[in-house]
Amino acid sequence: MLSKFQIAVDKARMLFLGARKTQGSLSPFTQCSFSSSANMVEHQSSSSKVQALYELCKSTFSSSGLPPPSSAVVQKICSLLDSISPADVGMKEETSDDDRGHGIFGLQRLSRVAKWSQPITYTDVYECDSFTICIFCFPTSSVIPLHDHPGMTVFSKVLYGSLHVKAYDWVEPAVLSKNKDGFPSASTERLAKFAVDKVLTAPCGTSVLYPNAGGNLHCFTALTPCAVLDILTPTYNEQAGRKCTYYHDYPDSTLSAASGAEVKDGGTDEYAWLSEIETPEDLYMRPGQYTGPAIRE
Repeated sequence: MLSKFQIAVDKARMLFLGARKTQGSLSPFTQCSFSSSANMVEHQSSSSKVQALYELCKSTFSSSGLPPPSSAVVQKICSLLDSISPADVGMKEETSDDDRGHGIFGLQRLSRVAKWSQPITYTDVYECDSFTICIFCFPTSSVIPLHDHPGMTVFSKVLYGSLHVKAYDWVEPAVLSKNKDGFPSASTERLAKFAVDKVLTAPCGTSVLYPNAGGNLHCFTALTPCAVLDILTPTYNEQAGRKCTYYHDYPDSTLSAASGAEVKDGGTDEYAWLSEIETPEDLYMRPGQYTGPAIRE
């Protein structure tokens, strides 16, 4: 079984830039806001939701991803996720980044980036070979670049804030770029079709992506401080062929003329070429500590 920390690394190929694993050693400006429930009744209610989610996942998912979850199971998990609030997982909603973040809305403060850039926080709630339950906390304008989930189903519930999602699915059978002579190009790009381009603002319904549909390759951009509760099944596992790979996307019209490839069904604005890239150097994440209701195995 992969360790919790390895699961975090596989999910987003994290770069910690020297951040320590212990919660207490981190700057207060990079903390994800978790808080214990003061009211015992509320804590019991939250515990029952988290426990119910764990038990449903445990009885449904397998380490191979087979059989895939049925539509009835997907609906049941989505319904349960839709009922979960930040407080149910020991969190409090963040409304301010303390003006210390950076990204597409903070270019005028470039001189402060090195000192005050905030990481995305990854918090493991539960993990096993069959599934991972985790939380991502985003400061404003932070980005998880375009990446895939090979052979996986992923449930995403925005707990608070606003998040822009851009997602693709591969065109099947695979279409690879070609040079002007009709041969595969030296730098091979693969054709993908747009699946999702929207803003999710809490409260909103749970989103689901599948191995071959629903936007299996996606990119997240935080428009405000936000948090996302994810269930990934099965987990990333490179030995099983489930490696997290990052991509750069090019509009189809940008490459089709040079590559000789053409889209025969639908307009070019519905498609893009995706090129595999190395883990982005500016992907900045650090592990968080889950303080919500404990899961009883």
